[in-house]
This record gives sequence, structure tokens and C-alpha cells, in this order.
Amino acid sequence: MDFEARKIIEALRSGVPSREIGGYFGGARTELLAEMSQWMSSQKSGGKILTASYGEGKTHLLNTIFSMAQKKNMAVSMISLSKETPFNNLSLIYQKIAGNTYLPNREQPGFDHLVDQLSTENMAELQLYAAKQLQTDKLYYLLKAYCNTDDSETRFALQADLQGDFIAVNRLKKIYKEIFAERVVFSNGFVKSRHIWDYFMLLSRLFTLAGLDGWILLFDEAENIGRIGRKSRFNAYTNMARFLRSETSNALSLFTMTNNYATQVIDEKDERRHLSETEGYDNEAIEYVLDSIETAPELPVLSRDEFSEVLMKIIDFHTRAYAWQPRIDVAELCETAWSRGYYLRTKIRVAIEYLDQAFQYGNVGDIVANELDQGTYEEEIPLPDEL
Repeated sequence: MDFEARKIIEALRSGVPSREIGGYFGGARTELLAEMSQWMSSQKSGGKILTASYGEGKTHLLNTIFSMAQKKNMAVSMISLSKETPFNNLSLIYQKIAGNTYLPNREQPGFDHLVDQLSTENMAELQLYAAKQLQTDKLYYLLKAYCNTDDSETRFALQADLQGDFIAVNRLKKIYKEIFAERVVFSNGFVKSRHIWDYFMLLSRLFTLAGLDGWILLFDEAENIGRIGRKSRFNAYTNMARFLRSETSNALSLFTMTNNYATQVIDEKDERRHLSETEGYDNEAIEYVLDSIETAPELPVLSRDEFSEVLMKIIDFHTRAYAWQPRIDVAELCETAWSRGYYLRTKIRVAIEYLDQAFQYGNVGDIVANELDQGTYEEEIPLPDEL
């Protein structure tokens, strides 16, 4: 029995995508993947949005891109947006990204070791970058303190700050004074809600100095932006513009969302009219994001030939997972899976159920795999400042 194959089959059966699946099933949509590969190899900054129907393989595509990027010596961050990870809260997004950033040839997330591995020259350059290129000089003082203390508790606290467990400014000032016997005077006071972008900028620079060939940020289920309150959405669009325009050097961002977002959120919730009636937002940036969503390319549906290739891999994994030799009509299986489900994920679940029945009973009866619910864009109850 092949337990790796069993894990793949169980993931496909549940409909829960995984990075392992992305690595094994990267052969479909070859045109799009070739375009994505060229984009990642360009070493330019920028962002893209891709849309697709529910269950058509958006998360699977991101997992495939994840594997491609690691082979290109890139850092990869991948998170799903949700009520618990709302895109209007950029400091929380940074925390999630910091905890879900993977470096090439590493199974576990994390980048804290990179700071210790930088050469003296590169560390000096990183500190200079923090002092001159960021909105505030908090991270300059943090890096300088980190490099000049041997106290393990202090180093852990400063290191944790870069991972998103932000240290209080007053504590940083106290640490710095204890190390250098001088007061910290910020040229521009650090406020987390306004200056969190400094952390993204520093992290991108760190990856470059560490010898990586770029950083790609993958944001799944971006349609969940449509389920938060209007003012929160406008803040989320503003944040999204920063990633799409990539104000960080040598960093790429890719958002996936359902293809009904433009009609069910932008149009039905009349985003542009409400934006014109509301003050205090970067209207130009928000309009840019709304236009980008409306013109975003749609993930192409797998052709029947491409689906057949996927199906042959599924048969191979099922054979290895349960140590059996299927005696099935492959053409019948392909027709059953292709015709029974509208969404790709459902087609795959039908194929798994077909193989399960053939394995357990020697023949195939009724298939009961169902389509997935699409959900709604019902907003959360607004916070007091959104009323």
C-alpha cells in the first residue's frame, strides 16, 4: 500500500486542495501555466487577478504555481482570505503571511534564520535600506539592536517582531537604550495601522539579499472581500491596489476569486456610486482594483482531453493507494465523471466514487457525489464605525 498515494486520493475525495496535489497534477492548463512561469521568471514586480467558477480549480492552480515558484528559487507565501483573515486589516495579513511563507527546499514555513545567515555586508545594506527607504525608521533600530545583543530573550522578541508578533515601540526604545546607552528618536513615529507596509518592503529586500530570485504572494478566495462591510471593502480594495501595483520590489502577487464577483458585488452593491458619495478613501486606487476585477481573465475550463489526462493520474493513484488492479472501462469512467458534475471538483469526486465502488464491490452502482454550494455575498454585521 502506497500511503502517499492514499493521502492524495483522500484529499481529492474530500475536495480539499493541497500542495501535494498541485505538484502531481500540474500538467493541465499548460498554456496558462506557461504564461505564469514566464511571469515569475521576468523578475518584475506586479500583480494579477484570476477568476473562475466555484470548484473549477483555483486553489489547485495556486498550489501548482506554489510548486513552480519554489523550483525557481522563490519565496512563496500563500493564504486564504476569510472573515478571520480580512484583507482590510493589513497588519493581520502580514502576520498570516509571515506564518505561511515557504523558502525553496524547506518543508516548514519560516524565514527567521535568513537574518542570521546574512553576510556582514548584506546586513549593513539591509539596515541602510530600513533607515532610508521605509516610511519610518523603526525597523532600522530593530535590526541594529538585534545585531548588537547577545541576550537570547531580547533576540527572540526582536525576531518575533519580524514574524508579525509586533513589539511595542516603547519596549523597542528601552531595549535600544540598554544596548547603546542612547535614546531612540524616530524621524517618523511608527503606527502599525499606517506603516505596516514597511514590513512587506523589508521582507522583500531580505529575500533578495539572501539570494532568492523573487517572492510570490498567493491570495486564495479573494471573493471573501465581498462579504465584509462596505467601508471595510473599500479599505481592502486600497490594500489590494498596493499588491497589484507591487510597491515592493521583486515581488509578485496573484489573487484568485470567483467569476461572479463583478456582477454580484461591484454591480449589485453599487460600489462605484457609494465610493463617489464617501470621503476619506483613495478613490483612484479603488477604481483601479474594481477595473482590474472586471477585466480579470477567467481560468479556462479543462478540455475533455485535459480532463482525461487528469483522470488517468487519478486511476494510477487509486491503484497504488489500495494495492489493486482496476478492471474497469476507462471510457465509461471518463464519460460518467464528465457528464455527472458541472464543476471540476465534482467531476473528480465522481471519478473517485466510481473507483471506490469498483474496488469495494467489483461493480459500480449509483453515484451520489453532489455539486458544491456556491455561497452568497451576504455582508457581515457592520462594525460601529461602519454604520
